[in-house]
Amino acid sequence: MVEFSMGFRFDIDQQIFEIGGVRVGGQPGELPTVLIGSIFHHGHRIVEDPRKGVFDRVRAEELIRRQDDLSRETGNPCMIDLVGETGEAIRRYISFVADLTHTPILINAPTPAVRIEGVRFAGEIGILDRVIYNSVNFTIREEEVEAIRDVGVKAALVQAFNPKNPWPQAMIDVLKGGESGEGLLSITSRAGIEKTLILTPVLDIPHIGCSVAGIWRVKKELGLPAGTAPVGVMGSWGKIDRYGPHAKAVARAVAAVLAQSMGADFIIYGSMAKAETIFPACALIDSMIAYNGRNYGVRPLVRDHPLYKIFKPKPKGLN
Repeated sequence: MVEFSMGFRFDIDQQIFEIGGVRVGGQPGELPTVLIGSIFHHGHRIVEDPRKGVFDRVRAEELIRRQDDLSRETGNPCMIDLVGETGEAIRRYISFVADLTHTPILINAPTPAVRIEGVRFAGEIGILDRVIYNSVNFTIREEEVEAIRDVGVKAALVQAFNPKNPWPQAMIDVLKGGESGEGLLSITSRAGIEKTLILTPVLDIPHIGCSVAGIWRVKKELGLPAGTAPVGVMGSWGKIDRYGPHAKAVARAVAAVLAQSMGADFIIYGSMAKAETIFPACALIDSMIAYNGRNYGVRPLVRDHPLYKIFKPKPKGLN
């Protein structure tokens, strides 16, 4: 049995990776949750032509700068999940974002060819060290493995989705492999990936329970940074508005903080427009987890942890 009282400590060492100046991973309470907002995704209203990558640059800048501001105010690091549908579009998007902010970028696309073009372009403009390949999953083929290795990207998001079984243990099975074939962790290693972030799947709203249990299991058994994307599916709750104008925002925040309470190192919270709700809620929970972490011999590793940003002065002598 494990005590979940806004804090616990995993028995095995927890890896911490630094990507573009952002540290992710560790024991609950050591580092604040990294919050990842999406931009240019399918259906995003600021995109005027998804094939050519034409978009409302003013609105895009507002969204990115607001996420950066909230990150500084709360102490929760941020990243950008950048989605492009074509090679032309993803190059335009990456160039715009890279010039605007130093925030790490997840390069996301519906096809391997566009993802590879995206990370290759990131290498050409000299930002490969702050790029995360999004993502490696059970559909990966050898050509994609070779392309990732050739580009030299070192960080990747790995989806722990097992198409044969939605339960948490099956997430571990698809990562480790076995009788059914090579595991995704072995594949990413062959691709030259050195910094692996595990994303547990969310199939629908009730499945969030399995997803966050998967986070706990990944960290317990593998010690790797893990997170999920529990916020976007709240849009499928068709009758939630009957509970009032703030019900959906509250539900999104609750889904995020549930993941935090199970040890999530990062959360993909969907469109950046949701940042106003997600950042303060997650900062609050990170503060609670870190404060109670003292019971487990865990203390924050950073001076700008939400515990100190929100409630207390910065501690002296913190490494």
